[in-house]
Amino acid sequence: MQDIKYMAVKYIRLSSADDNKNGESDSVANQRRLIDEYLKNHPEIEAVGEYVDDGVSGVVFDRPSFNAMMAFIQEGGANCILTKDLSRLGRDRIETGRYLRRIFPAYGVRFIAITDNIDTLNDSTDGLFISVKSIINDEYCRDISIKTRSALNVKRANGDYTGACPVYGYKKDESDRNKLAIDDYAAEIVRDIFRMKIDGYSSARIAATLNGRGVLSPMEYRKDRGLPYPKGGYADRDGASWCVTTIIRILNDETYTGTLVQGKYGTPTYKLRELVQKPEDEWHRTENAHEAIIMRHNFDLARKIMRLDTRTAPKGDKVYLFSGILICGSCGNRMTRKTVPYKGEKYHYYWCPTGKKNGCLTPAMLKERDLIDCVIGNIKAHITNIASLETLIAGLDSTRIASELAGRLTEQIAENERRLEKIRGYKSGLYESMMNGNLSKDEYKSLKGAYSADSDTLAIANAKLRNEIESVLSCRHERMAWTGHFTKFENLDSIDRRTVIQLIHSIRVLGKSEIEISFNYQLEYDSAVELFHKEAA
Repeated sequence: MQDIKYMAVKYIRLSSADDNKNGESDSVANQRRLIDEYLKNHPEIEAVGEYVDDGVSGVVFDRPSFNAMMAFIQEGGANCILTKDLSRLGRDRIETGRYLRRIFPAYGVRFIAITDNIDTLNDSTDGLFISVKSIINDEYCRDISIKTRSALNVKRANGDYTGACPVYGYKKDESDRNKLAIDDYAAEIVRDIFRMKIDGYSSARIAATLNGRGVLSPMEYRKDRGLPYPKGGYADRDGASWCVTTIIRILNDETYTGTLVQGKYGTPTYKLRELVQKPEDEWHRTENAHEAIIMRHNFDLARKIMRLDTRTAPKGDKVYLFSGILICGSCGNRMTRKTVPYKGEKYHYYWCPTGKKNGCLTPAMLKERDLIDCVIGNIKAHITNIASLETLIAGLDSTRIASELAGRLTEQIAENERRLEKIRGYKSGLYESMMNGNLSKDEYKSLKGAYSADSDTLAIANAKLRNEIESVLSCRHERMAWTGHFTKFENLDSIDRRTVIQLIHSIRVLGKSEIEISFNYQLEYDSAVELFHKEAA
């Protein structure tokens, strides 16, 4: 009987791009059958193990079974590896070459790729052939990657959903798997989340409320319903509950408005698996791609609330009434709410934390009750003005109103462009100032960075203004119905957080009995007033 010289492991790999079927794929079985036939004709090799990576790309070498095989070899369990062909080992030519030329020889491992006729035991094995084969395998991956990305981009451009796991509240449409359909139960939870946020609940309180009701988190809900769910995420653990991160993600997801935004993330190249965020101009955005769960107005309102300073009271479950909206008229800082106990009663005040020591002239303390009464009076007066204005301009052409508004927006773009031109002038003279010794190198870098940041901010603002002009002129702008947004509050006699957020942009405190309110849709209001005066003249 011939002595056994080699203890071999069979390594089988199948890419997710290959033809998989239910259970273990035929391709895996075919590779195993080929290796077993080879072993029958080579009695000097004994199989001592088998490792299978099913559905794993050959571009990366960090594979579960491959790692386990290498650990077995390092422990001395085997000194030979059998594969169907070289591409089963890997398709990255650099890493494949490193294993063949350095790692395997270091452990005394013989490598055999059967159909490519590669056997590192034989000196006759053509090194050039291996190099060329590795390049071909590498280019195959690159070609597949390009074709896959192109196909996905075409589907995204057509408004098709290309993800594997729809966001919470949606499911894949049974009649068209490329479209999203509403999941009734989960969609109602999403509506509750937005309602609570608009009512003034903090994200932490919303999460606690849902957990208290026994509502399953998105991850646990998918597991419970047998739906696909993303692996390896922050909530990919048993018993994951609602948390602040989940609430914030839902409140920021435009999918709920019927808008499909895809292609936000991608890999720099086909060899890297780490996702990076793409520039916004490379995203694929499709309006009205599916039925909306949340109206755009409520979505924007919730986003606005999150941008404000929404600190809650100690042990409280709601945000303060004027949190993030009340501004000191002297220094511009946000004012802070303070509770003062006196003779068993609690009195609430607002004050500016900057204080008189920094030159702030705002009154030291402003009673919350007085502020509420003043705000209610201002809101009522504004609504009365709007109701009167609505009657007066009812006969005017809405197209002319839209044109008037577009003109105001165009003026703002021109102002931003003027500032951009001035910044460009400042930037162009920086280098010369540094060379002349008027600026140090650090000062040059600091000023250049500041000017660049200002330029980017203005460029983004102008892009948004141009989109708004386009929407206004095509009569798609929601704000064309802005008067109804106010007149529905005609019978207002008290205010809550929802009312304040929906009607008011900011409140500047100028004195104990003097405030200046900037209402939402102020630009539309001013444009309508100006247009009416022109018509009257």
